[in-house]
Amino acid sequence: MPGTVQAIERAAAILRTLAGGPGRLGLSEIARTLDLAKGTTHGILRTLQLVGFVEQDRVSGQYQLGGALLHLGTSFLDINELRSRSINWADPLAARSGQAVRIGTVLEGQVLVVHHVFRPDDTFQTLDVGALLPLHATALGKVLLAYRAGGPAADLETFTRRTLTDPRTLAVALDGVRESGWAFEVDEFLIGQAAVAAPIRGYGGLVVGAIGISGPVERLCDSHYRPLPRLVTYVRDAARAISRDLGATR
Repeated sequence: MPGTVQAIERAAAILRTLAGGPGRLGLSEIARTLDLAKGTTHGILRTLQLVGFVEQDRVSGQYQLGGALLHLGTSFLDINELRSRSINWADPLAARSGQAVRIGTVLEGQVLVVHHVFRPDDTFQTLDVGALLPLHATALGKVLLAYRAGGPAADLETFTRRTLTDPRTLAVALDGVRESGWAFEVDEFLIGQAAVAAPIRGYGGLVVGAIGISGPVERLCDSHYRPLPRLVTYVRDAARAISRDLGATR
C-alpha cells in the first residue's frame, strides 16, 4: 500500500486549525500550533490561497478559510440533514429558554430558516420555516456572516435606527462574534425584539448553520440591553451538541 502524502496531511491540518480557531490566524501562530517551519507553512498557505481554500487579510496579513472551501462545506451538508440533526436539540432549547428557536443557513446572501420551534406560551406566533432574513440585522445572520468569506454586501438595508449598516462598524461586531463564539441583536431587525445565536459546525469545523433564540427584549436582556448569560449558555450548549452530531470534533 502506498504511504500518505505529507503535504496533503499538512494542508489538511492547516485547514482544521483555521476552522477551529477564533477567526483569522497569523503565519507564526499556525506554524507554532502545528510545529512546522514557517517556510513550509507559508508555502502550503500560498498554495491553498491560489485554489481559494484560504484567504489572507490585506491589512493584518492573517489567514482565514476561503470561499471555495466554505462552498464545498455547505454543498456537502444537505439542508434537510441540518434540520434533521438539529430537531432533537431545538425543542429542549425552547423549553429551557422559554423563547422561540430558529435554525438557519445561508441561501443567496440571506438567512434561510430551516426549522422553527414556537415559544412555549399561548401568544400568537407564525411559522417562519422557509423565511429569508437579512444577514447583517439578525443574530443568526451575524453568526453566518462572521464565518463567511467575502464579508457583508456594500449596500446594507436599514430596518430600524439600530440596524448596523456601516461596513466598518459591522466588521468590528463580526470580529466580536468570532472571538466570543456567539452573536446577538437588539432592536436591529424588529423593534422590541432581541435574539442570541451560535454557530453550528460540520465535519472539519466548518460553520454550516446557526441556531438561536428570539423574543421580547425584556425577556432576553438585562437593564443594559445585554443578553442574559444563562440564555447565551443554553444557545451555545445546543449549538455544540448539534455540531457534535454533524461530525465536528471541537
